[in-house]
Amino acid sequence: MNMTRKFAKVTGALPGPKSKALLERRQAAVVKGVSNGVPSFAAKAEGALITDVDGNTFIDFVGAIGTMNVGHCHPKVKEAIHKQVDEYIHPGFNVMMYEPYIELCEKLIGLAPGDHEKQAILLNSGAEAVENAVKIARKYTKRTGIISFSRAYHGRTLLTMTMTSKVKPYKYEFGPFAPEVYKAPFPYTYRRPEGTTEEQYIDSVIGQFEDFFVNDVAPESVAAVIMEPVQGEGGFIPAPQPFIEAVYNICKKHGILFIADEIQTGFGRTGKQFAIEHYNIVPDLMTVSKSMAAGVPISAVVGRKEIMDAAGAGELGGTYSGSPLGCAAALAVIDIMEEEKINERGAALGQLVVDRLNQLAEKYEAIGEIRGLGSMVAVEFVKDRATKEPNKELTNAIITEANNRGLLIISAGAYGNVLRFLMPLVITDEQVAEGLDILEEAFEAAVSALTVQA
Repeated sequence: MNMTRKFAKVTGALPGPKSKALLERRQAAVVKGVSNGVPSFAAKAEGALITDVDGNTFIDFVGAIGTMNVGHCHPKVKEAIHKQVDEYIHPGFNVMMYEPYIELCEKLIGLAPGDHEKQAILLNSGAEAVENAVKIARKYTKRTGIISFSRAYHGRTLLTMTMTSKVKPYKYEFGPFAPEVYKAPFPYTYRRPEGTTEEQYIDSVIGQFEDFFVNDVAPESVAAVIMEPVQGEGGFIPAPQPFIEAVYNICKKHGILFIADEIQTGFGRTGKQFAIEHYNIVPDLMTVSKSMAAGVPISAVVGRKEIMDAAGAGELGGTYSGSPLGCAAALAVIDIMEEEKINERGAALGQLVVDRLNQLAEKYEAIGEIRGLGSMVAVEFVKDRATKEPNKELTNAIITEANNRGLLIISAGAYGNVLRFLMPLVITDEQVAEGLDILEEAFEAAVSALTVQA
């Protein structure tokens, strides 16, 4: 392998001396419950590159877990934030209103699927958007039940943690959980029962969902079903078209609202503005956040006007909800996406990554499946392709080796054996190629190290 690097430059073992000093302060002052992917501290970031306090530069395949689709410190985002700071920082929309809030809601309404009347509310985080979507759904339907899916991730607050599927590290010993939340099965075609075709398996999961309303909860009690079109933390598992259509139609049959959680899948990540557009499904409500404002905290719920309007004055909102800085950044992001054709780039970038991963799969038996939608791509590692036994040890070793070589990448999946790719969509082809070179080197080093240990 060619070890010459144009972009990634790690000069010594991680962490470097300045990062070590900061780590000591971090360990003394910050709870260990907040985990960190790499033992370094950022000093500067631009586009798809991050430089730490010791001068090491990393190619970013994480993008703050899908938050930086238009890249770190985009000039137009910085300009918008600076301009807003000079005017006012936060009068509080529920005290004195401001135009950027209105303008952003208008933009989101125009971008959201469907030609029906819509409204929006701005909030702070993805979890808060999900919580408010649930509140709105319950208010409108006068029902209490909420259905999410196995391997789903919707947040870390009490309600969204309840809706999230993965027990460790998100739920263990944090109960009791919120009532009236139910988990339905979600297809994982790679791990379908042996001897069944993909079509048979999907049909069986649809049947289980229909039975769910007989064995688990009456449909008349359910306010909403919430689904990630592509499961994020669950392992980048796209919903099969027949499944999502069946769930949607069952919702319509029983007067249950369909909520699309687009927090990680939105703003170009899958090659369209929102992943649900791939399925030709128009959700009743949709939650958005992450790459909406290029790193400035803000989120939203967008939905049918008659549903969104169900709550009365004062029943929704929050002190910092829809902050002017977040609105300014989000409006800049929306302009950037159109001007720089970010959706098209998301589709092309995904194909670029998949093509290279397919080449690696021909060489390495540990690659069980490559999957995703647009640039929301993942690779699942196994100990044996026949048994599909998850290989978490190899996944973790690859991440460490990649970090040490100047590539930031993280895992996902119920078994922790999936590498997910969330690089900024403004990354250059040259940077992608170098990052994938590093990944292959990390793979070889990890396999070699684990073989020696065995």
